[in-house]
Amino acid sequence: MFNTASTTPEKILQMLAALLLFAAVMGVILFIAGRFGGKRGDKVVAYLYLLPAVLMLAVGLVYPGLRTIYQSFFDAAGSSFIGFDNYGTIFSDKDQLTVLRNTVFWVVVTPFVATAIGLVYAILVDKSRFESFAKALIFLPMSISFVAAGVIWKFVYEYRPDQGNVKQIGLVNQLIVWLGGKPVQLLIETPLNTFLLIIVMIWIQAGFAMTILSAAIKAIPDDIIEAARLDGVNAWSMFRKITLPSVQPTVVVVLTTIGIGTLKVFDIVRTMTGGNFETSVIANEFYRQTFNADNQGLGAALAVLLFVLVIPIVIYNVRSLRRSEAS
Repeated sequence: MFNTASTTPEKILQMLAALLLFAAVMGVILFIAGRFGGKRGDKVVAYLYLLPAVLMLAVGLVYPGLRTIYQSFFDAAGSSFIGFDNYGTIFSDKDQLTVLRNTVFWVVVTPFVATAIGLVYAILVDKSRFESFAKALIFLPMSISFVAAGVIWKFVYEYRPDQGNVKQIGLVNQLIVWLGGKPVQLLIETPLNTFLLIIVMIWIQAGFAMTILSAAIKAIPDDIIEAARLDGVNAWSMFRKITLPSVQPTVVVVLTTIGIGTLKVFDIVRTMTGGNFETSVIANEFYRQTFNADNQGLGAALAVLLFVLVIPIVIYNVRSLRRSEAS
């Protein structure tokens, strides 16, 4: 019934029908909950109020997830069962191996570099005269979308042919020309282009890391810092023996949070290169295979792989938070 819509009006009608059905279900639940009262009905009311959330999770998360896993075992058209062939393609095809390699680059470089920059910056500006202004500067990229950041940095890397009076409009190539070099098409030079895209993500996430870590640094008791200074501890020893151990749980949370965001990165790659010139990552390749190449099976397999890669990081992040709250 719900898979027969092919035109836009039919899809809109289906959407309205789904909304009305949801409103009706909510009305019935609220009506039933209102009929119960007293201690005996508290549990029933609680379960009734939880039911819409459970239904939404089931319809919006569990069912699509199971459907995607099921679809990953079928061919491009989704009609013939091919077992684990799509997963075999991911780990054997040259183009897919490049996608996996790029994803590894992103996950290894981005979280650690962004967290390191945020931590160092938070320490340097802590309790300085222009602390608020300095923090605002590095946090500013967090206020714009990934697409906008991609557009900005695409102009930074822009290339113009080295011909006659042609002037460079890209900042990087203009600097290269001023230094006596020739302009380079940066976004087509592999694997350099992948790391140039990673810089954009670091530029955005460093502000997030700085904000969280700055709060953790300010939470360090003053008496510990004063005692260390009275003992003649230098700046490096202060960082290594006092600051870093104190903020270590927060560092782990920041690393894992940025790592999850990096695994799912799509906007930057799609905006700046479209995944061309060997810059594609799993999230972008999943989109390309599903909607551009019309390979539903391989696209679903890539989505499942992305889901599997995110799960361990999420579990580790939750356990780290629980340990830090218990200590």
